[in-house]
Amino acid sequence: MAKNNMLAMVLAGGRGSRLLDLTNKVAKPAVAFGGKYKIIDFPLSNCANSGIDIVGVLTQYESVLLNSYAAASRIWGLDSKDSGVFVLPPREKADSGLNVYRGTADAISQNIDFIDSYDPEYLLILSGDHIYKMNYEEMLRYHIENKADATIGVIEVPIKEASRFGIMNTSDNDRIVEFEEKPAKPKNNLASMGIYIFNWKLLRKLLVADIKKKDSNHDFGKDIIPVMLADNKMLYAYRFKGYWKDVGTIDSLWEANMDLLDEASELDLADPRWKIYTEDATELPQYIGENAKVSNAYITQGVNVEGTVENAVLFTNSCVEEKAVVKDTVLMTGAIVEEGAKVTRALVADGVRIGKGAVVGKAGSDSILLVAHDVKGKGE
Repeated sequence: MAKNNMLAMVLAGGRGSRLLDLTNKVAKPAVAFGGKYKIIDFPLSNCANSGIDIVGVLTQYESVLLNSYAAASRIWGLDSKDSGVFVLPPREKADSGLNVYRGTADAISQNIDFIDSYDPEYLLILSGDHIYKMNYEEMLRYHIENKADATIGVIEVPIKEASRFGIMNTSDNDRIVEFEEKPAKPKNNLASMGIYIFNWKLLRKLLVADIKKKDSNHDFGKDIIPVMLADNKMLYAYRFKGYWKDVGTIDSLWEANMDLLDEASELDLADPRWKIYTEDATELPQYIGENAKVSNAYITQGVNVEGTVENAVLFTNSCVEEKAVVKDTVLMTGAIVEEGAKVTRALVADGVRIGKGAVVGKAGSDSILLVAHDVKGKGE
């Protein structure tokens, strides 16, 4: 069992449909980020750094790559005798024949026996598709000090964006008195981060009761939390002050990558005090050509730059050929921009080729262009 008697479950089964072609064949948590990372590296690294030894990863859609990746516990140092990352796909249900998770609460319910086998006092539930660094041990300490039944991580968002989130309305001491799912007129800006700590014995009882309800959505936000509030349970909001981003859209994924270029950003992947661990690709070093021009770029191993790169993030094995220009852009793994091509304000997917002389994207555009397929060059 974990040193702090807390077991973590990472919900990593969402379709990620708003990421369009990036998630056609890859689960959202397995999407690449920041040059060499995957999105799921963040919650798993946070667990390892927080002293949580046992982590269950609940997978579902397009999960082959994610399953094999998450099963490699050594990446996050969770491969000792008393630790591990366990991949937990949905099981066929005797009453329906379904083999899917019907909701976030159902995902945990289907794995009650797994959790019981470790007999934790506390259960930490996380989303597998957010970019952030967080010490869950500090959140647990807050939970214990408040004698809480459940603690929910929250972050302040601009009030004009609050209607996109689940909002926690609280009393003066941050005890949660009301939960509103994407309210049209939010009463405050405390948005749920999808991070929960529950006292396991209590949550277990609630889950068992929820399983029997035919009209339930089997969801924490829609079912479990409202039941707890109605029963006057002690729910507290834990205010997180650091960097956090839900990378659920092309624009937000691009923005999170671009944040790596900002010296003032709290998302520092080079900070040795809180490392984000990932599979170490055995690639050649990056190469910057004699005539290349590079300014404000985040470049990882295996990258070859012969042209101009400005305000861009270049993933492993991407390439910018001579006289090509890449600006305000994310080039994902293996993307190639051929000679004379120009790419602006775009997110170029894995392995995509931008042909010679092609022009992709537009400066000043309000949205980011996803380039998920090869672009023909001039004369092709």
